[in-house]
Amino acid sequence: MADTKQIKTALISVFHKDGLESILQKLNADGVQFLSTGGTQSFIESLGYKCDKVEDLTSYPSILGGRVKTLHPKVFGGILGRRELEGDRKQMAQYEIPEIDLVIVDLYPFEETVKSGASEADIIEKIDIGGISLIRAAAKNFNDVVIVPSKAEYQILDDILTRNGAKTTLAERRLLAERAFGVSSSYDTAIHNYFAK
Repeated sequence: MADTKQIKTALISVFHKDGLESILQKLNADGVQFLSTGGTQSFIESLGYKCDKVEDLTSYPSILGGRVKTLHPKVFGGILGRRELEGDRKQMAQYEIPEIDLVIVDLYPFEETVKSGASEADIIEKIDIGGISLIRAAAKNFNDVVIVPSKAEYQILDDILTRNGAKTTLAERRLLAERAFGVSSSYDTAIHNYFAK
C-alpha cells in the first residue's frame, strides 16, 4: 500500500528505558539503524545492538549541561523532510541529512519534580526542550515519520512491530501523532500551571 512506510532509521532518546527491550529487539531484527544520545545510547549498546551517536551526525557534543543535544538541522531536517517533495529530498542530499523514520522519546519528569518539592532551579531544568521539539516535529510529519511520545505508547509500537515488522500504515502514524500532541499539550499545561500558581 502507498501509505505504508518502512522504518529504516530510528532516533531513540528516552528517560524511561524499561519496556524498550522488546521494541529494540524487533527493530534490530528488521535491520533498523539506531541513533541516540547519552544514557539511551549506552542502554542500546548494552543489549548488544550497534547505535550511532547523534553527536557524530551533528558533529556537536551535548553542550550547556545537556540542554542542547538534538537541536540541530541534521536531526530536525531528517524528521521534517517531506519524502514526496523533490526539493526537500535534494536539500537533504545536499546537506547530508539522513531520513529519520521513527522517533521514540519521552520527556523529563516535570510534574514529578514539582511534586517532590525540588528547588525552582531543579524544576526549571526539568522543562524539556529537545524532547518536546522532537515530538512536535515527528508528529507534524506523521505522513513519513512514526512518533512514540512517551512510555505509554511503547506497547502500541511493540504491537505494530509484532504484526507488520518495521512497517507502519498512515492510520497508525496518525494515531500516534494524535497521542503525541496530547502528550505535548498536557506537558505544556503542567508547566503553565506551575508558573501561574
